[in-house]
Amino acid sequence: MLAYTIYSEAGGVGKTTLAASLATAHADHDRDVLAIDLDPQQGSLTYLLGVDAPRDDGDADNIARHLIDRPLGPFEDIVESTEAGFDLVPNHNMLENLPNLLTRAEEMAEDLGEHFAPNERLLKVLGDAGVMNSYDTLIIDPPATAGPHLYNAIHATRSLVVPVEPTAKGMQSVEGLEDVVVHLSDSLDIEIGVLAVIPNGVGSTSDQRKYLEQIRDLGFDAPVAIADRSSLFDGCWDSQYPPSYYVQEVRAAYDYEQETLAQLDTLADHIEEVA
Repeated sequence: MLAYTIYSEAGGVGKTTLAASLATAHADHDRDVLAIDLDPQQGSLTYLLGVDAPRDDGDADNIARHLIDRPLGPFEDIVESTEAGFDLVPNHNMLENLPNLLTRAEEMAEDLGEHFAPNERLLKVLGDAGVMNSYDTLIIDPPATAGPHLYNAIHATRSLVVPVEPTAKGMQSVEGLEDVVVHLSDSLDIEIGVLAVIPNGVGSTSDQRKYLEQIRDLGFDAPVAIADRSSLFDGCWDSQYPPSYYVQEVRAAYDYEQETLAQLDTLADHIEEVA
């Protein structure tokens, strides 16, 4: 199974737009794709895809309930289909309180003499639900901040796709990425791989080449550099479509935007081959 987490140490690098783009591209390649939105923010993958999920309904079943072993129904009932051709587990407001919920669930399990590993819950939920048999591709979009959302995502997927800001600060984060991966691997007691590092929002063609070379010199796979396409991506959020569907349903793309869509498709191809 192809499984990865879209990982970023900071916001504002197009993490969620990239998650939607890659999920769409994998689905276009005839893969059965499940995306999971673990980010409790309003401006999330669930919002971008226009999925009408009951995130404000405390009585509704949701992914947080499953993570604390208090589901209201089977896992498949919280899975939503999207117009982009893949399935989504939407976010919910309960995710905002996930650290406290997991702590209480762990304490209750200890009182009952049961095992409960807070950072391994998502993998268990997916395994119990047979997700690995139902899908061949899993993409998880967690928040950038460290915590159980991110740790559960990484523990379940073991692989990262890393968008980075094309700035000196962004390149510093790439230089420290190996240490971050080692720390996460040690903390979670698993092996973690980096499938690709993608500079996103690059200004010029020469800068694209520069950042790709720097990332590759650091030993990471960098198949493409995404140019600055603020107008395209802003339009995606306004219309609640991933990029390829925004172009298809809302407007015809300019040649340079078609090039960006082709790059996103190439990136998905590359990830499938590497993984």
